[in-house]
Amino acid sequence: MNVVFLSPGFPAEMPFFARGLHRAGARVYGIGDQSRAALVPEAQEGLADYLQVGSLADENAVIEAARNWLRGRSIDRVESLWETQMLLAARMRQQFGVPGMTVEETVPFRDKERMKQVVEAAGIRVPRHGRARTAAEAWAAVERIGYPAIVKPIAGAGSKDTHRCNDKGEFARALEATRHVQEVSVEEYIDGEELTFDTVCAGGEVLYHNVAWYRPKPLVLAQNPWISMQNIVLREPELGPCRGGAELGRRVLKALRFHTGFTHMEWFLKPDGEAVFGEIGARAAGARLVHAMNYACDIDLFVGWANAVCHGRLGFPVTRKYNAAMVFKRAQGEGGFVRAHEGLAGLMQRYGQHVAHLELTPVGQPRKDWQKVVVGDGWIVVRHRDLDATLRMADAFGSELRVVAG
Repeated sequence: MNVVFLSPGFPAEMPFFARGLHRAGARVYGIGDQSRAALVPEAQEGLADYLQVGSLADENAVIEAARNWLRGRSIDRVESLWETQMLLAARMRQQFGVPGMTVEETVPFRDKERMKQVVEAAGIRVPRHGRARTAAEAWAAVERIGYPAIVKPIAGAGSKDTHRCNDKGEFARALEATRHVQEVSVEEYIDGEELTFDTVCAGGEVLYHNVAWYRPKPLVLAQNPWISMQNIVLREPELGPCRGGAELGRRVLKALRFHTGFTHMEWFLKPDGEAVFGEIGARAAGARLVHAMNYACDIDLFVGWANAVCHGRLGFPVTRKYNAAMVFKRAQGEGGFVRAHEGLAGLMQRYGQHVAHLELTPVGQPRKDWQKVVVGDGWIVVRHRDLDATLRMADAFGSELRVVAG
């Protein structure tokens, strides 16, 4: 099978998916805006050929360049797992006459207002919502929705340019801060825990699913740079209070007519147990969450996704062995370089047998900008069959390990 894969070098997970396609038996033709020499080894391993383009945002130019480059070669799939390239991939499928998500099917995954309209029409609980292209439309929407409210881009990803507004003053400041955004979604603020529902699907069947818990909520993290973010992959995703989210997620996939590939949905668990839809992407989770899913089951979902795309199956059984907690570290201090990893030796002595992954910015290297790089200055995965034990270890690495900048 010949697969065109968009942006095999960025974001950080994409090289593993390019390699996954290769290991699933595909011949992979990569298209990206980096030079081939700049691609990391995982991407290099996966590619049969590579086309560098000036900008992936110039869709017409990319399609024309790809047509000339691929002339004489048959193409069976066009795949992208980067949010901003989903519509380009759909247009290329249309141009090359290959199966996969159409432009019409892709739009609700990119347009948060259209997404909520489709999901709501299926009888699924969503936050009250409205689209706004002007300040007047935004004010009209918030008058209808009420406070607290959320303002975020219609076609955004993650929590970038997302603001919680408790009153008119905060709403006015949020509109000023998002003036560069062409369209925003104004939504009801849902008070509850934030979790994910992630799947690998083929032919409309869920082959693998995952529920992860954000500790603390993403908006809290955005406002408190000292906090070490945690993502908890749950070993028993359909037991207890998370069962409603798994059921919700399957209904959302059906409403949006999703067939094959990776999905990443975020939802809210209210104090009264109600599950409320947040948003969904027709792509894998970022911020190393796929790695954490792999560590929870000792599997390779990069290859599993590729098998689903190319062969309609996951290719291996799934045994849920552990809860896996991923902890991200942000360097503390005023300097621009990492000077020490305080507390690491003691933590490894206590919990080393449960540490599945440890990666920190080396001492002497420049610190990362946590506002631009979610991973920040390192990430750790700890895992255990018992959830309470997992959370204790995650909290220990979050509070006792200090990446010191100076």
